[in-house]
Amino acid sequence: MDIIDRLKAQEESALIEIMDQYGSYLKRTAYLTLKDNQLAEEIVQDTFIKAFQKIDQLQEKQKLKSWLTTIAVNLCRSTLRKKKLQLLSIEEDYKQFESEPDQTPEEQMLKLLRFTNLSEAIMSLDYKYREVITLHYFNEYSINEIADITSSKENTIKSRLLRARQQLHELLEKEEIRIG
Repeated sequence: MDIIDRLKAQEESALIEIMDQYGSYLKRTAYLTLKDNQLAEEIVQDTFIKAFQKIDQLQEKQKLKSWLTTIAVNLCRSTLRKKKLQLLSIEEDYKQFESEPDQTPEEQMLKLLRFTNLSEAIMSLDYKYREVITLHYFNEYSINEIADITSSKENTIKSRLLRARQQLHELLEKEEIRIG
């Protein structure tokens, strides 16, 4: 019996397996979208609860990951609409820049500064642009897959990616002038 059949049979062990397999991925997706760690965790929990309750709606077993992503993205959208969140700073992300043995302190500082500038630039984009940037570049979904996940047309996704990249380029260029 595969994992989907086990989920349909309401086996809790199957739910735990998909939570282990996709939990970190979904949390990263929600966090990159919402920029709130606690809220991202809530979204992931809600995603798994909803998926467990509505597993019969999954049409193609091989699309479990994109189906879970669609649920998570829709929950993120809903949360943003309800709460009208203000984007938070990226201080929590500084942890990943702990000392690397082959980098000088100056190199570490430059890496941190570039990461901070890029993260802040991404977070300053409108949600529709931030969403496609996250799905395409961080989660490595194709244009077609993003269109399916967001219930949009492929040309809309292409257009949003283009505009997002242009806006990021402009924002980062301004930041370079200000810092340099």
